Amino acid sequence: MSVKTVMTCMKVSYIIGFMLFFQVSNAQLNFTELGAKLEASKKELGGKAVLLVYKDGKIVFEKSVGEFTPKTQAPIAASTQWLTAALVMSYVDEGKLSLDDKVSKFLPIFSKYSKGYITIRDCITHLTGIEGPSIGSLKDMSNPKKFTNLDELVNDIASSKEILSNPGLVFRFNNIGFTIVARVLEVLNRRGFEQMMAERITRPLLMRTTNFFSYTVVNPAGGAQSSAYDYMNFLSMLLNGGVFNGKRILSEAAIETMMKSSTTQGMIKETPAILDGKNYGMGQWIFATDENGKTTTVACPGLFGTWPLIDYCRKYALLVFTPGEAASENKELMASFKALIDDQIVAACK
Repeated sequence: MSVKTVMTCMKVSYIIGFMLFFQVSNAQLNFTELGAKLEASKKELGGKAVLLVYKDGKIVFEKSVGEFTPKTQAPIAASTQWLTAALVMSYVDEGKLSLDDKVSKFLPIFSKYSKGYITIRDCITHLTGIEGPSIGSLKDMSNPKKFTNLDELVNDIASSKEILSNPGLVFRFNNIGFTIVARVLEVLNRRGFEQMMAERITRPLLMRTTNFFSYTVVNPAGGAQSSAYDYMNFLSMLLNGGVFNGKRILSEAAIETMMKSSTTQGMIKETPAILDGKNYGMGQWIFATDENGKTTTVACPGLFGTWPLIDYCRKYALLVFTPGEAASENKELMASFKALIDDQIVAACK
């Protein structure tokens, strides 16, 4: 056999071997049941939904039902808080802000009304102690129409809202803390909240259909609109240690800080029913921990049907995206989607 023939055989062998390896790798992830489950759950999801799974640098599963696509824009309600918390942490990364800074350092009116001890950390963990709207209806995360900007709204919070508990002690899920911290960022940087969000989060992450459009005051706690592709870009950045397309958005330390539980069950006074028993980090809920108590799975469900989740143990991100509230109330369905994915992906931790 000639040298040329031997080299040709070797090349062919390498190619065949590579193709077989690629086929085996793909065969390890079989999401047929997941797709069937999504299709069968169409009615429960309000007739329209998108499900995306991201792993190893790419979307490995994508399916839409109804007249809804991964590019369709829809309100994401409380899933907004993950974005706002990330924006806050970008300034913490730069040393321009500390989580232990008192809000009154930037907004002196809080000291005037005996709220001077509330910190940035309290704001993004729902631990301000200030009374807020209940969580019983869709209107709870909206900001009152009588205000035209965050300055007016936050001044009203400082001057008229009651203090129900000392900061850092009692968890009440509402829009108060995130509204306050957004105004702090405006004062700190002399920019509007939406401009900062675009500069630091949505634009670098190519989230072109994500915005905070409103005819009234901007809502940093629940007022974002986004799409499945857009929000998955955000999740992929977090899963990849704060890097997106080779550019660092957040430090790994910032992401780890956001993942740490800020609550115990005894601290939780008001929480969405679908999240009973869960603890809260910063802008996200703790869904699972390892045997050492370290957070392994986080999520940030929104009342309008957005369910973003990251499993750091299995190293994937899941997003169920719908335009209605039906999905948000069905935690068992979301758990079943995750279980089908977990059956295909081996956990890297205990």
